[in-house]
Amino acid sequence: MVATPPRPAVPDHQPGSVAVLGIPFDEYSSFMRGPAKAPPIIRRTLHNGASTLFTENGIDLEGHPNIVDQGDLKLPDGDDAIDAIQAAVAGLAARGQRILALGGDHAISFPVVNALADHYDGLQILHLDAHPDLYDAFEGNRFSHACPFARIMETGRIDRLVQVGIRGMNTAQRRQVDKFGVTCIEMKDFNPDRRVELAGPVYLSVDLDVLDPAHAPGVSHHEPGGMSTRDVIGLIQSIRAPVVGADIVEFNPDRDSNGLTAAVAAKLFKEIAGMMLLQRA
Repeated sequence: MVATPPRPAVPDHQPGSVAVLGIPFDEYSSFMRGPAKAPPIIRRTLHNGASTLFTENGIDLEGHPNIVDQGDLKLPDGDDAIDAIQAAVAGLAARGQRILALGGDHAISFPVVNALADHYDGLQILHLDAHPDLYDAFEGNRFSHACPFARIMETGRIDRLVQVGIRGMNTAQRRQVDKFGVTCIEMKDFNPDRRVELAGPVYLSVDLDVLDPAHAPGVSHHEPGGMSTRDVIGLIQSIRAPVVGADIVEFNPDRDSNGLTAAVAAKLFKEIAGMMLLQRA
């Protein structure tokens, strides 16, 4: 993992490189805020010496020339932040870089995906979450962290949305699943041996509350009965289609216990980055 800021010897515009972008935004969170604090804590955990920077597929992220840490965005308030996120991602994608975004809450996924859809036809999404996040509006806000996949799907530019781990479904969101033709694998139907077949290009969105709170207590919305960390890693490692973007969202440091969720977020970062780098090779 290249240090922040990136070393001058590493070109930040190398096509196919992975741009790490912190997006400290939680203004549209419901229930409680806190995920905006997550990006620097994930980075600090990556480098705290408790674990190596090797991924399970054998890639050493330490100083890797094809990872460029772009630091954290400085964002304005409200809807202007959504526009600023989209513009920042669009600039990186225009250079041929793939995106690994550190949220922030799930509201960041809409502008990130919207920017990438300008550059990739036939984009498919694998969304790991306890909740579908498909409300048309939540508490009067159409850009709430409970709504990003409604905003994404109504653009008509996404070929397929696959959601895994859902266990917070209600009638309104079930209607949205049907409306948008979402493939929804609820947690009650999940089998760790099941693999999701995707065509490329793919965007991967990981909400840490897809995990059972025993594995990741540092989230705002505890939903018991979720995945294990190994379940999520297995899904990530099973992706064979090219991944052009990903996010890790909804880590709330204010609710973490002994740095456990930070360590999980750092581990998932390593495995997602390792998969993207292996695909590049």
